Amino acid sequence: MGLHFGNLARVRHVITYSLSPFEQRAFPNVFSHGLPNVWRRFSSQVFKVVPQEFERLKRKNPADYEHDQ
Repeated sequence: MGLHFGNLARVRHVITYSLSPFEQRAFPNVFSHGLPNVWRRFSSQVFKVVPQEFERLKRKNPADYEHDQ
């Protein structure tokens, strides 16, 4: 059973749905909804992340200056 194409296994109680690729819209509303949403999400998070990261990067790493004279 299922060894070659003439004896394929019988699949029962499985329902599959498909939509033709010619009927799908790959990027619907990218410019009208997608880009404004990206900007909204970026601008809402940038002021939460950047100040802490700036303070962390502003400090010197003492390990970089161990061998200086």
